[in-house]
Amino acid sequence: MLHAGGWQVAKRLAKMVPLGGTAVAIALVGSDIKKKGVLKGVANSGLDAIPILGLVKNGVELFTGDFISDKESAGRKR
Repeated sequence: MLHAGGWQVAKRLAKMVPLGGTAVAIALVGSDIKKKGVLKGVANSGLDAIPILGLVKNGVELFTGDFISDKESAGRKR
């Protein structure tokens, strides 16, 4: 659990580096689409790819959680 949580924090921190963060955000588009759906995943990655906006967004998300929520999985729907 701690290992997985550490990976999530590492990905967020990597996205916060101005130009390198753009490359990381582009590389993680597929994972965002898988977790959030096509429209929300592309929107999330697009915001992350913008250097200053992505920095601010990911900095806030470290403390508050995702602005764009994940899609409902089959196990969570009721």
